[in-house]
Amino acid sequence: MFSVAIVGKPNVGKSSLFNRIVKAQDAITSSKAGTTRDFKRRDVEITENKEITLIDTGGLEDRDELFNKVKNKALEMAESADLVLFLVDGQKYPDDEEIRYFRNLLKLNKKIWLVVNKIDNDKLNEMVYEYYELGAEKIFPVSVTHNRGVGKLLSAITRLIPETLKAPVLAPEDDLGLEEFLEIQETPQEEDKDIKVSIIGKVNVGKSSLLNALVGEERSIVSDVDGTTIDPIDENIIYKDKIITFVDTAGVRRRSKIKDIEKYALMRTEKNLEETDIALLVIDAKNGIAELDERIAGLVDKHQTGVIIVMNKWDETKEEYKKFVDEVRLKFKFLYYAPVIAVSAKTGRNIDKLKDTILKVFTNYSRRIPTSKLNEVIKQATQRHYLPTDKTKPVKILYAVQYETKPPRIALVMNRTHLHFSYRRYLINYLRERFDFTGSPIILSVRKRGEKYDEDKQIED
Repeated sequence: MFSVAIVGKPNVGKSSLFNRIVKAQDAITSSKAGTTRDFKRRDVEITENKEITLIDTGGLEDRDELFNKVKNKALEMAESADLVLFLVDGQKYPDDEEIRYFRNLLKLNKKIWLVVNKIDNDKLNEMVYEYYELGAEKIFPVSVTHNRGVGKLLSAITRLIPETLKAPVLAPEDDLGLEEFLEIQETPQEEDKDIKVSIIGKVNVGKSSLLNALVGEERSIVSDVDGTTIDPIDENIIYKDKIITFVDTAGVRRRSKIKDIEKYALMRTEKNLEETDIALLVIDAKNGIAELDERIAGLVDKHQTGVIIVMNKWDETKEEYKKFVDEVRLKFKFLYYAPVIAVSAKTGRNIDKLKDTILKVFTNYSRRIPTSKLNEVIKQATQRHYLPTDKTKPVKILYAVQYETKPPRIALVMNRTHLHFSYRRYLINYLRERFDFTGSPIILSVRKRGEKYDEDKQIED
């Protein structure tokens, strides 16, 4: 796909232009220079049958070791792109550093267009002439904030792109009745090959290093500076016929220590979990488990994702494995179904084992139990231990059906909607004994026959 990289010095509006083109508040923006550190990549349709891969990069700046890494990654993205949009602040005169960066990019012998941002009115157009000395092939005055000139820029990009043939859209079927719905549940479903995995944890536990180890390249910038990752960073790999999208999220701090733009990063982490299949909960094995780790684990429980607890930096700890796992189990009792794996992102220890565990957990997270088999198991469970009565009145499970996967959701149709907490725990554990749900929550909902599904009545594992 035709790729377009947006590069430039910090705080010239690169992420704002990225958001304007993708038509979403995807990249975090701030008046603070250096907000974007890693690159963000999105496929976007800019006109019918024409798509591009748009890349937002960090600012070009020689400041310190961290920002040198940001700059080098931005230049690397520019070198691999088909078109480079070099963004400048049109309300300032070009400086020597900016001119140097632009002329170095020209040596790549590819299309480099100059985009002069912040031209908010016609009077400011005079400032555009100051940038002609850079020798750009094309210059586009725009105001991303006021959406001035962006359309002309996109039209020019469109003329460079070959058309993409799209598959025809089929008309939706009529609403299905209950019998047809249940019949579809019994029909073997096409295997899902796309897995979305979020890497979450405190700041500086090695999430970015883990992402790099999993994808086999330096995709995310790694630094000893806390909070290096601000925007969620995602990258795809193909592993054993599955497409795994890894997302490196911003590190979570205590609320009292969250700094300015990091509050947006925390919101993005939560939003990302809403769309995640599996969360890798990363713990720093070297420094042990903290109270904040338990709170972050609560986000996994809240969003009902599959989960793997990853003990990173295992090469740097002298802790006994079994003792550390026992502590993990004690601290994260509500994630008792999560597998625990010790890795070292630095040395690559157990990285392939972690990938295999992701595939296994995804299989369990996507598991669908045939209705006949499910009812057989529920019947066995109720015969082994009878349901508690509801104020002396008998309680019966008439039948059960799994109505959703990712996570598995099972409806229990009963003569009364009373199900004691201890008994529902027993049912869930019994299901886990009979079926492999390692790494996946199980959601039970209780309703009376003929009653519509009420989300408030669902019972979580």
